[in-house]
Amino acid sequence: MLLNEIISLSALGEDALFAAMAAIGFACISHTPRRTALICGLAGAAAHAFRSLLMAPGVCDMNIIPAGTIAAFLAGVIAVLLSPLVKVPAEACLFPALLPMIPGMYAYKAVAGLAGCLTCASEGAAAHQMYLFFSNALTCTAVVIGMVLGANLPIFMLKKISFQATR
Repeated sequence: MLLNEIISLSALGEDALFAAMAAIGFACISHTPRRTALICGLAGAAAHAFRSLLMAPGVCDMNIIPAGTIAAFLAGVIAVLLSPLVKVPAEACLFPALLPMIPGMYAYKAVAGLAGCLTCASEGAAAHQMYLFFSNALTCTAVVIGMVLGANLPIFMLKKISFQATR
């Protein structure tokens, strides 16, 4: 039992580390100030690891849509609270932190389903490919919309802190 918990904690730590690296990388290519890199990495790591924890079987076993929304809310709170320390708008720290949570596999599978639908010879196979396209495209869209809502809520809930850096 303890060994499984240690393995899952190490997997969660690994997940957080790679998400932080991706968030910092996205911050670098977005030309945000260098001083924001640590906050972007922290918010990205915390949000991605929390989403993984919420989705883990036996923990919360949550679907990716609400888990992504809640994790984006966490990233938003971290960005809003810490962005005044580096004197940048919260969005400069928040958006690079969200990019590692974009559901790329769902988007890829949606495009693959559409391509498969266009190349099918039989009606049954085409219907299955169309189902795969719509299922994955709707999931991808719902996750992104949930992340947008979850990430923007802290900005509006904590207006005094959020707009401090822009004054």
